[in-house]
Amino acid sequence: MKRITLPFVMAVLITGCGTSEAPSPPPAVPPAGLSVSLAQWRSDEPVHALQVAVRNTSETPVYFADVQLVTPSFKTLPAQRADALIRKTERTDLPITYGAAVCSPKGLPEVSPATVVAHVRTGSEQPYEVVFKVPHPDPLLARLLRDECSEYLIKQAVSLEFGPAWTESGKVMRGDLVVTRRGRGAVTLTDMGGTTHYIVTPERRPLGVLAADRQRLEVPIELTPGRCDPHAFAEAKKAFLFPVRASVDGGEERVVIVAPPKPLQDRLIDYALRVCGLGG
Repeated sequence: MKRITLPFVMAVLITGCGTSEAPSPPPAVPPAGLSVSLAQWRSDEPVHALQVAVRNTSETPVYFADVQLVTPSFKTLPAQRADALIRKTERTDLPITYGAAVCSPKGLPEVSPATVVAHVRTGSEQPYEVVFKVPHPDPLLARLLRDECSEYLIKQAVSLEFGPAWTESGKVMRGDLVVTRRGRGAVTLTDMGGTTHYIVTPERRPLGVLAADRQRLEVPIELTPGRCDPHAFAEAKKAFLFPVRASVDGGEERVVIVAPPKPLQDRLIDYALRVCGLGG
C-alpha cells in the first residue's frame, strides 16, 4: 500500500479550494441623486400591492430593470419587472405586489427594517444590483403589518363570512354574518363597518359574543346603498371589503376584513343599482 505524504494532501486541498466559486460581489451603491420610498394607492389595497416611489434629482437618467421589497416582516417575492427609465423627477411610481405578513399567534410583531433591491443602469452597461434602505420604521409597512397580523390573530380563533341566505325587502338587503369556531377563546364582535358603497346596520351593537363553549354565531345585519352616483359604481375599489371589529377573551380589539363571495357581490350590485334607480 502506497504511502500518501502530507505535502501531497495539502496540494490536493489547495487545488480543491481553488476550484470553488468566488463569492458574489456585494450590491453596488445606488447612483447619485436616486432615492426610494414606499406608498400605496386606495386601489392597491385589495390586490396586496404598493408603489416604490423613485426620486431622481440628478440629470442622469436611470433605467430600472426590476424591483423587489425585502424585509423580514413580509414574505419575500421574486423581483418584479419594472422596465422603466427614470429621468429627473420628483416622483415616479413603480408598482409591485408584496408577500404575506409574517405573523405570530403570540401577538402583534414590530415592523422590521426593509430594503428595496433593484437592478439598474445609467448607460449602456448591463443592469447591476443596488440596495436602497427604506427609512425605518416605515409607517406604511408598520400599518400593513399591524392590519394583516391583527386579522391573523382573530382568524386563529374564528372564521367570519357572509351567510348564504340574503333577502331583499324594499330598499334593504337582510342576511347574517356567520362566525364559526376555529380555535380557543370567547370572541366578541363589537361592530361591522360599511364600505364606499354600502351602509351596514347591525341589529345591535356590540354584535354578539361567541362563547368559548359555542361553535357558531349568526349576527343579523342590514345593507343599504351608501352612494348612488354613477361615478361611484364605475370607480369602486373597496366596495366589498367590510371591516369587522373583534376581540378574543377580552383582549385588544382587532379588525378583520370580510368580503362576500362573488355571487353575492353580483346580487348586491344589481340590488343597489335598482334601489338607486340606475338599473336597466
